[in-house]
Amino acid sequence: MVVEKKRKTKLGRVVSNKMDKTVVVAVESYRAHPVYKRQVRRIKKFKSHDEQNACRVGDVVRIEETRPLSKEKRWRVVEILSKGAEV
Repeated sequence: MVVEKKRKTKLGRVVSNKMDKTVVVAVESYRAHPVYKRQVRRIKKFKSHDEQNACRVGDVVRIEETRPLSKEKRWRVVEILSKGAEV
């Protein structure tokens, strides 16, 4: 019996698509400040594989964890949830 692990997924906004078959996705999260207990917004950027070069800047996408594809690329675009206006 083969048990497949559930892969991690994240939602984020495409901030760069200047590379070939690669996009940079900014994922936003909120954490409580350790001293002041106020919500602090944190933004982390992930390089993600986009096989068809379909993503544009401003798109909201779902990315999924995968094997290492290059030095910094460990995620791939699963789907484009909404098209955004390019800024």
